[in-house]
Amino acid sequence: MSDDKKVNDKEGSIVDVGLSSDISRRDFIKASGMALGGLAMMGMIPSGIQSAAWAAGSDAPEKTNIKIGFIPLTDCASVVMAGELGLFKKYGLNVTVTKEASWAAVRDKLVNGELDAAHVLYGLLYGVQMGISGPQKDMAVLMNLNQNGQAITLSNQSKNKGVTDGPSLKKLIDKIEGEKREYTFAQTFPTGTHAMWLYYWLASYGINPLTDVKTITVPPPQMVANMRIGNMDGYCVGEPWNARAIYDKIGFTAATTQEIWKDHPEKVLGTTSEFTQKYPNTTRAMIMAVLEASKYIDTLSNRPGVAKIISSKSYVNAPEDVIEGRFLGDYDNGIGKKWKDPDFMKFYNDGTVNFPYLSDGMWFMTQHKRWKLLKEDPDYLAVAQKVNKIELYKQAAEQVKVPVPKDTMRVSKMIDGVVWDGKDPKKYANSFKIKV
Repeated sequence: MSDDKKVNDKEGSIVDVGLSSDISRRDFIKASGMALGGLAMMGMIPSGIQSAAWAAGSDAPEKTNIKIGFIPLTDCASVVMAGELGLFKKYGLNVTVTKEASWAAVRDKLVNGELDAAHVLYGLLYGVQMGISGPQKDMAVLMNLNQNGQAITLSNQSKNKGVTDGPSLKKLIDKIEGEKREYTFAQTFPTGTHAMWLYYWLASYGINPLTDVKTITVPPPQMVANMRIGNMDGYCVGEPWNARAIYDKIGFTAATTQEIWKDHPEKVLGTTSEFTQKYPNTTRAMIMAVLEASKYIDTLSNRPGVAKIISSKSYVNAPEDVIEGRFLGDYDNGIGKKWKDPDFMKFYNDGTVNFPYLSDGMWFMTQHKRWKLLKEDPDYLAVAQKVNKIELYKQAAEQVKVPVPKDTMRVSKMIDGVVWDGKDPKKYANSFKIKV
């Protein structure tokens, strides 16, 4: 690894990871502010852009001592590496990255202010915003941290019963209907991404996730242990806990989440709306640091080194090779299939990963409505515009020269062939054959 891409030591010394521009960031922002001011005086830019310029010409973080929480999963990498590479310090922040026990703990600590921000489930933040996963509080999605890279694992006992995929699972569930034993699946948080991927996958094969099977909530690092002792027949979680089930010879991968929705949103950098209003410069600094870390991770030659760092007890606490395989796109489903997956976990991908699309936030609400977590249709677009802090993201992305898409919506095709484009969320939410 060249000197200009060297990972810093644990003391957090600032290093150049090959992402700095020739002009200092502060000089660039100052020059940008002067240019905006001049154009504003000439009436050449709209008032919305004028108001986006930083107050008093200062970009200094209002709050410098920050706590960012994470759950031990491979996709915590960009938050972890922003610290390991000295990028938080580069932008004037003294960040403590703290490992949390469960998504419920992350929720509680964000809401009560023990954490300033977190690596967090997209759907968790929307659940808090809508008051359906704890006390209501206005929340903020700052940026998407990653796409893809989760999976659905089934137990080896399922394989012994002839279940290897969705269709064979449907046959088994139809066969055991009415018997005493229930087929049990685990997800990681009721409004979270893993619950929604699991429910969507099951429903796409004609299985109602709330009536045909039993679902329970288990924190990600506890999935493998709970499957080992027979508490569940399957689960949906992020890596490396799917690869770890194969490594421990207790389960296999039935589906990856990129098969359910290619380039789906996953974890986000999240905080409260109150935090972004009180500390906008601090918020932008966090986004900029994590964007640079995301770019670093998506240089594939850096990934083995990143896997080594995040495998430590301080972070994911899993064997390095268990993390590295799928981190590099090398998949083995544990029952004879091996492949190179082009849609493996992405953190940057030329900036397309990180933009907080409104349609992504709206999609989670459509699924919350589908499964009656939301009793009524909300104003999907208005809520997403409130939660997803697109202007803050754009301002941060501009400073680190990350391209920003022109459209706040994107078009996606799901495993069942249904297209989601965000244009008519109410119709979409109520269109599914299998729902509650």
